[in-house]
Amino acid sequence: MTINERAEKAVQLKTSGGYNCSQAVTAALADQTDLTEEQLKQISAGFCAGMGNLQATCGAIIGAGIIAGAQTKGQGTLPIARQIQEKFHQKCGAIKCGDLKAMTDGKPLCPCEECVRNAVLIYGEVIGVE
Repeated sequence: MTINERAEKAVQLKTSGGYNCSQAVTAALADQTDLTEEQLKQISAGFCAGMGNLQATCGAIIGAGIIAGAQTKGQGTLPIARQIQEKFHQKCGAIKCGDLKAMTDGKPLCPCEECVRNAVLIYGEVIGVE
């Protein structure tokens, strides 16, 4: 599966109503880990609505960070997570859920569907997955 296909899978999972942003990203990137989609869905369950419903760090970014940690076995993960956050901020205009959902001209800065898509694509760019 290509990174673009994984990004679209994340969007589909998010819009299905059964996955939050973090879960959609981790499930779409499950093949990058030794864990199952279901295990990742459980692990990332509390990271919705900005770090546990606090409108803080976007769950999609957290999901990408979880996968980066699993992929790197925790070695050198911090600079990768930082790159993901920086690139996400550049692309989406913010990293906090509250800021991303803030309405401007009747629409959010970056809708959740775009956040999950971008998080997967940025993960692929940073890690080097095509």
